[in-house]
Amino acid sequence: MNESITHQSTALHPYLDNLQRYALVVGLAGLAATTVGYFTAEEQFFRSYLLAFTFWIGLPLGSLGILMIHHVGGGTWGFSIRRLLEAGTRTLPLLFLLSLPILFFGLHDLYEWTHQNVVQKDSILQQKIPFLNEPFFIVRTVLYFAIWGLFAFLLNRWSLQQDQTTETHPTHRMQILSGPGIVIFFLTATLASIDWLMSLEPHWFSTIFGIIYIIGMGLMAWGFTFLVAVPLSRREPLQGVITEQHLRDLGTFMLACVMLWAYTSFSQLLIIWSANLPEEITWYITRLEGGWEYVGYGLLVFHFAVPFLFLISSTMKSKTKLLGTIAAGLIFMRLVDLYWITAPAFTKVHAEKGPSFHSTGITLHWLDLAIPIGIGGIVLALFFAQLKKRALIAQNDPRFADFYSGESNHG
Repeated sequence: MNESITHQSTALHPYLDNLQRYALVVGLAGLAATTVGYFTAEEQFFRSYLLAFTFWIGLPLGSLGILMIHHVGGGTWGFSIRRLLEAGTRTLPLLFLLSLPILFFGLHDLYEWTHQNVVQKDSILQQKIPFLNEPFFIVRTVLYFAIWGLFAFLLNRWSLQQDQTTETHPTHRMQILSGPGIVIFFLTATLASIDWLMSLEPHWFSTIFGIIYIIGMGLMAWGFTFLVAVPLSRREPLQGVITEQHLRDLGTFMLACVMLWAYTSFSQLLIIWSANLPEEITWYITRLEGGWEYVGYGLLVFHFAVPFLFLISSTMKSKTKLLGTIAAGLIFMRLVDLYWITAPAFTKVHAEKGPSFHSTGITLHWLDLAIPIGIGGIVLALFFAQLKKRALIAQNDPRFADFYSGESNHG
């Protein structure tokens, strides 16, 4: 069976090569436009770059979180898409490299707490200096990636060892690591969301924000995995392994993330609005005026209401094309959601001695699309390159003996 799976996986390489080539072409075209944008609109460049980075980091991190949940909880849904999740985690080194322009060149254009003249006039920012300072910010980001990278490296290494032996110790290692790994992952991802996004407006804070961001990353990973899994489910060796039931399971997980996102987002709004504290409520006021309210309404409709109505129906979830449309729409709405979070933080007029808050309404720069497309093309090209490196079915997992037996019969 192992040789047959390897041979069938290799037979898919021309198909994956085409996807990799298309993604690379789109990515290079987007990066070419991005280069022009850097020299013509440097300040806007880093704003759009942060949007793209915080969006695409959702692919490896969402895949890592789901992968660890699978190792802890089991389930054939995870077995059928495990190689896709592992390939997603192996794009993490690229995202680390993509974080470096922000860390070493973009901090002053993005974060007001990096301006000494602003901090000196702000008593709240002065109290946050031990945490919000450039050296510690950079060290924290490097530490986050080191922890995530270690988890991804070990899980991928042990998964490969599992393919090569019938011993159970690689499986047990992945289970043992994933239990505490999930806790550490949630903690570090929450801190990363505070650093990268919440500190754009350092007077504002929310204890739920990190969870909202993590749910969004999970939703992106579920949607992306579904879109890749559908065409692969029609080809060997995954034909009969990724079944219609597994695809419906992925739709159910997307529904769960949609509901969690809506619940936590509404809870955050309700708590902050009812408290009516100036430091907190200003964040929402900025995003509910000047045209931004229509973006918020769009999120309510297309990030929650529409996908919820379709995904709640078992009949609708049996329609693969419809599920694919919903998955693609949710991925796009993740970008819109992050745009709604980040862009209003920059709708301010910069005085000579620092930023003063003065809303200028909704704006959309062409770099807000060009940079996510450019980075996305490169990330996807790497994903498909990584997907080709291993057999598309994880082998010798003792938790799925019955599943292997069925696959063996199928083969």
